[in-house]
Amino acid sequence: MESKMTCNVSDMWSPKLPKGLDFEISHHPLTMRRVVNLIVAMERFKGSSSTSVLSTEFTDENLLNIMLENLVEEKIVCMCESTPSSYQIVRTDEYTCSVTDSEKRSLVLVPNSMELHAVTLQGGADTTKVHLNMSTYLHPTSTVGRTVALAIKESPNLYLSCRKDGAEPTLHLEDMTADRLSSVSSDSDMMRFLFYKQTTGVNISTLMSVAFPNWYISTAVQNNKPVEMCLESANRHRTFNIRQI
Repeated sequence: MESKMTCNVSDMWSPKLPKGLDFEISHHPLTMRRVVNLIVAMERFKGSSSTSVLSTEFTDENLLNIMLENLVEEKIVCMCESTPSSYQIVRTDEYTCSVTDSEKRSLVLVPNSMELHAVTLQGGADTTKVHLNMSTYLHPTSTVGRTVALAIKESPNLYLSCRKDGAEPTLHLEDMTADRLSSVSSDSDMMRFLFYKQTTGVNISTLMSVAFPNWYISTAVQNNKPVEMCLESANRHRTFNIRQI
């Protein structure tokens, strides 16, 4: 048997409904959730001052407007954009620079070899010293330092790279064209050619691998030894005097 319940809303709440407006509940709500929804709806009707009912004779349009103004809630949907998994690191400039380590040793390309050595040069021996063509890049996510690529000026297709052939990252000289490094994808193996140039003083900088963070280009304590990658804790020289020429 259908349960029927009739109530006068003005007896249940304070008389804030528009004058001449009563509600009749013809069916029992059945669940507590429906009871709560009914109470919330009635409370919103009571607080409304946007519509004044002049009599008990009002149209369906009047009732619809009252319901829309009091019961329809605005929902704001925020669209979140995630950081793309890959991005382009674009070359912006290039200049030639002179590089010496903290012991004032110059970089020399060993003949018939793909190695750079740090050497103390005597007077008149500057002709063997190499200079670096330093390309700078716009790196959209870097907060570490200036992103650069390093090529041998005297052999412009020889670029320094840091890659992991064995257990640890190692420094190499590789044949590469400048065009292929005009833009580098962050998820490509071409990242091995990029370094973070971190300047700590006047022309004093470190060169850290982008592909292998915390690994730095360094020179040995002894003279005329290969330039290699090392961790910050290693007993090697990691700072260089880099001057644009």
